[in-house]
Amino acid sequence: MAVSDMTANEAAETHFGFRTVPLGEKQGMVDEVFHSVARRYDLMNDLMSLGFHRLWKDALISKLRPPKGDRPFALLDVAGGTGDISFRTVEAGGPNTRATVADINSGMLEVGRERASTRVLSDRVEFVEANAEDLPFPDKSFDAATIAFGIRNVPRMDRALSEMRRVLKPGGHAYVLEFSRVDVPGLDAVYDAYSFKVIPGLGRLVTGDADSYQYLVESIRRFPPPEAFAELMREAGFARVGFTPLSGGIVALHSGARI
Repeated sequence: MAVSDMTANEAAETHFGFRTVPLGEKQGMVDEVFHSVARRYDLMNDLMSLGFHRLWKDALISKLRPPKGDRPFALLDVAGGTGDISFRTVEAGGPNTRATVADINSGMLEVGRERASTRVLSDRVEFVEANAEDLPFPDKSFDAATIAFGIRNVPRMDRALSEMRRVLKPGGHAYVLEFSRVDVPGLDAVYDAYSFKVIPGLGRLVTGDADSYQYLVESIRRFPPPEAFAELMREAGFARVGFTPLSGGIVALHSGARI
C-alpha cells in the first residue's frame, strides 16, 4: 500500500455499530468480537434467530444449486468462519463439489476445521485465513461465491464485492445473505425491541459477552437498505443484480453475476 493510501486510511472514518471509528481500526475491533464468541457462535445463531437462520441458509443453497452429478463445482465461502454454508453446499452437491472457506478470524476457522473433521468433510471443505478485501486466489477460480451475515463486518464492502467478482468464473454468481430492513408494519417495532433488549442479554448468558452482541445488533441497523446494497453490487461490476426479502424483510438474499 502506498504512503498516500495509508494516510488516507488513517484519516478516513467508518462505523463500528453506532460508534464512529478510524477506518484502519475497524478490522481489529471486528476480529476481537468474533474471537470472543467463536466457540458459541453457532449456538447463538440458533438462539438469536429462533432457528430461522437455518431456513435463510436453505434459501441460499436453493439459489446456489450445486450440481448433483459428477460435474466439478467450486464454491468460495467468504467470511464463512465455522463453515455452515460450505457444509450445506457440499452435502447438497455431487461428489466433486468442493468449498473453500476464506475468513480473517483464526478462532472461527479453528472451530470450522473441527466441525469439518466431525462431519467427515475435511477432504471437501478447505479453510483459508484471508481478508475479504484482498483474497489470495487467482482470477476466475470459482463457480460461485457466497457471504452470509459477514459483509456488514467488512470495513470496505466495495472492495470485498469487487474481490468476489474477480475470483468468479464468467457466468458465476455471487450470493450475499444479510440482515435487512423489516417491511411489515408492527413487526419492525417487535424486532427492534427483541434485538436491543433481548439479544445482548442472551449473549451475556450464553457467551459471557454482551458487548459483542450489542455491536452485532447495531451493525445490522447501520447496514444499507437492500436497494442501496444492490447498487453497491452493480458498482462492483456485477450484472443481473437482484434481491429477495425473507421473513418480512428481516433478511435479504442478494445476487449478482459475472458475465
